[in-house]
Amino acid sequence: TISLQRLKCEVEEELKKKTIKDLFIYLHHLLLFNDPNKILSKIKCAKWLIIFLITEIRSSNIILGKILNEKISTVLEHWLRVSLIPMGWIYDFNKIVARYAKFHTQLPLFYKSESGITCVKFSRDGTKIVAGFKDNTIRVFDEKLRLINVLEGNSHLVNDIQISSDNNTILSCSDDKTIRLWDVNSGKEVRKLEGHTDSIQSVQFSLDGNTILSSSWDGSIRLWDVRSGQEIKNLTLLPSRVYDAQFSHDCQKIVSSLSNATIEIWDVTSGKKIKEFKGHSNQVIRSQFSPDGKFIVSCSFDKTVRIWNVRSGREVMNFEKHSDWVENVKYFPDGQYIISCSWDKTLRVWDVETGQEVQILEGHPTGVTGVDISLTNQLIVSSSVDGTIQLWR
Repeated sequence: TISLQRLKCEVEEELKKKTIKDLFIYLHHLLLFNDPNKILSKIKCAKWLIIFLITEIRSSNIILGKILNEKISTVLEHWLRVSLIPMGWIYDFNKIVARYAKFHTQLPLFYKSESGITCVKFSRDGTKIVAGFKDNTIRVFDEKLRLINVLEGNSHLVNDIQISSDNNTILSCSDDKTIRLWDVNSGKEVRKLEGHTDSIQSVQFSLDGNTILSSSWDGSIRLWDVRSGQEIKNLTLLPSRVYDAQFSHDCQKIVSSLSNATIEIWDVTSGKKIKEFKGHSNQVIRSQFSPDGKFIVSCSFDKTVRIWNVRSGREVMNFEKHSDWVENVKYFPDGQYIISCSWDKTLRVWDVETGQEVQILEGHPTGVTGVDISLTNQLIVSSSVDGTIQLWR
C-alpha cells in the first residue's frame, strides 16, 4: 500500500508541473495500479488527496467565486469521465470527490442591527431563525431573515435561545438570572422560571419538550418542568462557573462546560457525575455530543476545538487554527464535520475523521458570537458582535 507520506511528496512534486486536470489523471492511475485489492487503504488515500487538492485550489491566488467554482466543476467532470471503469471502489471515490468539493458560500441575505448579537438558532424545521441581542431583546425572523417579531421583557442581555419542536414556543435565558418561555406568534411572555442566583448561560428543551436544561455562573445545572415551571433537579458544580450544558441525543446524559477548563458528563436519572475530561488550558465555553453519542466536541478560551472519546475519556483531536477564543462549535447532522466560530472573525469547517480544516468562512467584520446548522437543508446561520446575521449555503 502507498504510504501517505510518500504519496504527499509525489503529489506535491506533480503539482509543481501539472495542471489540476492533469493531476487528477495522474492520481487516477496512481491509485488504480498500486495494490487495487486494498480498497480501504485506497479510500483513505483518496480522501486525503481530495482535501489536499481543494486546499491547493483555495490557497492559490484566485478570488473565491466564479473562478473557484469553474475549477472545481472541471475537476468533477473530468473525474467522472475517467473513472467509469469496472472497479467498485472508484464509485466510493466519486462520492468523496463530491463531498469535499462542496464549498459553503455566503448568501446575499443578511440582517443588520445597531445592537450586538449574542446567539442565533434555527427552528427545527428551518423555517424560522431566532436571535438574542445585547439590547435585551429577542428577534424572530423567517428563513430569509425578514423580521417577524421582537420580544421584550428581559432586563439584561439574552445569552441563549431555542425554538420548541412544534414552533410555538421560544425558550431563552439571560444575565437577569431568569429563564423565560415566549409565545412565538403573539410575542408575549408565557412563563418565567426563577431560581438561579447568577447569569444563566445556556438553556435547552429535552427531546420530548417536557423538560428544560439550564446552566449558570452560580455553579449549577438545573432541570425544570415545562408545564409547571418548577425546578425538578439541581446539580451543583461549585466553585466552577458553568458556561454550557447540553443533553445527549437520547436525553439520558448531560455534558457540561466549566470555567475550570474541564468537561463533565452527568447521568440525568441519578444526577451523578459519570466522567470528567481534562486537556483545555482555559475555560470551556461549549461542548456537544456527536450525533451517535460516541464523541464530544468542545471549544474554549484557549483558542482550540477538541474532540473527545466518550468511552475512553481521551482527547482524540485538537484543532488549533483559530487565532482568538472559540465561542461555539457544532456537529453537522451527519456527524462527519464540525463548524466553529470565533472572535477571530471566522467560521471554520473541519473534517472530524482526518482533522483537516475543510473551509474558512469569512464575512463578519468583528467577532462571531453564534452559529447554527439547519437540520432540513444544511444552511448555516451566524451572528456577530457587530449586530449582523449572515446565511451560508
